[in-house]
Amino acid sequence: MSRFQRHGRRPSDEDQVLSAINTTPLVDVMLVLLIIFLITVPVVTQTVKMTLPKESNIPTQTKPENVVIGIGQDNNIYWNTARVASQEDLVARLVKVAKLDPQPEVHIRGDAEAKYSPIGRVVLAVQQAGIVKIAFITEPPPRQ
Repeated sequence: MSRFQRHGRRPSDEDQVLSAINTTPLVDVMLVLLIIFLITVPVVTQTVKMTLPKESNIPTQTKPENVVIGIGQDNNIYWNTARVASQEDLVARLVKVAKLDPQPEVHIRGDAEAKYSPIGRVVLAVQQAGIVKIAFITEPPPRQ
């Protein structure tokens, strides 16, 4: 009797070399990494909680005492339709208007092609003059 016949096995069962890769450990590692990423991503992307303003379309209430300051495509500043020569001239005009009772609102109209710096200078001038209410006039998006 041969030694294989004693144990009840055939010689080909143990002698063959396995050529397939065992992917079970790879799948286990990938699942663990997936779970780790799912847990850590919300922690990394946290932001400060705040309530953002909602979009609203309020029609402009044109009052004679309101001041409309425009910034043209050429980055020039306009008081209603008259061009303002300098920043000091703008502040001087705003200081005169700020003394009125009730204090008027300043409506800023900026061209879409205008740079941000003249708009910032207008906001600074309004703050220097002590005017409390500033509004930006925009066009609503087209309805679809």
